[in-house]
Amino acid sequence: MTETVTLDALDRRLIHALQLDGRLPFSRIAAAVGVPERTVARRYHRLRSRLALRVVGLVDGGRTGMLDWIVRVRCAPEAVETLAVLLARREDTSWIAPLVGGTELTCMVRTPPPGDDGRRSFFERLARTEGVREVGAACVLRPVAGVGGWAGRLDALGEAEQRLLLPPRAARADPAAVPVLSPTDTALLRALSQDARAELGQLAAATGCSESTVRRRIGQLRDSGVLAFEVEIDPALFGYPVEALLWLDVPPAGLRAVAEALAGHPQVAFAALTTGPSSVFVMVECRSVSGLHSYVTDELAALHGITRIESAVTQRRTKRAGPLPAPLAEKRGRVPSGRAAAQ
Repeated sequence: MTETVTLDALDRRLIHALQLDGRLPFSRIAAAVGVPERTVARRYHRLRSRLALRVVGLVDGGRTGMLDWIVRVRCAPEAVETLAVLLARREDTSWIAPLVGGTELTCMVRTPPPGDDGRRSFFERLARTEGVREVGAACVLRPVAGVGGWAGRLDALGEAEQRLLLPPRAARADPAAVPVLSPTDTALLRALSQDARAELGQLAAATGCSESTVRRRIGQLRDSGVLAFEVEIDPALFGYPVEALLWLDVPPAGLRAVAEALAGHPQVAFAALTTGPSSVFVMVECRSVSGLHSYVTDELAALHGITRIESAVTQRRTKRAGPLPAPLAEKRGRVPSGRAAAQ
């Protein structure tokens, strides 16, 4: 649905501003970039109505005692699309991508810490799903790049404009402390995950709180590190139509240097240290397959410590960071019977 959308310089500046703070008022963005407020609002609504842009609220699982996993599923070719739909409907999944080749998909899944509560784990249920042949899961130990947005879409605003847009924020709480979320917090975070720019009145209705309480609680959740905002947009609109996933084997002594280098690579949309056979997972955005080749053979090859690289190109994104937008959720709502073990 995004093939007819073309981004110009103002669109890119708007997207950069929203990645700095997803709830920035249009008036403030307009003042920083020097155009009328109505122009900024019109650009935003045009992109959002075409499902090219969405701002979502994300919860930091590490701040709430949850674990994030990078999951690889190998399955029968006829099962890939159905499985992608089943996984996309879950609230605990994100970044779902069937891979080129037609027999594998990847996603991120958030779970509580392992424990014996008498129930099958998500991974056991997934492995029992019809058509699934193999499931591999690597726990995210620490993100090392891409937190706060992909650098490829954060070059449209100058430093002076960014200073106008970025307010001073309160010091964050102790990172070792696990905040306790109330049912009201949960309702608020769920509403923000669908639309981080929802009006205070809508959020108040969703939580049963006053608008002033909602405004104050959003600030508290952000300051505690629980809540962050992400701009969902196809990198192809920025001229990067090739997305690849890389699994790097790096001995422990080389992890710090490799992680620091990845954080400075503009091609890297996300990278993390993980458990599993490969200790580093990387998501990269490239202008072409030859660009991917150059990145692997030039940038990565220059890093000491990488002993092996496995790569795969994504076919498309079935789901990005937030839950499926309502129109897509309705479209993908029906799946064949007998394949619901992954739900």
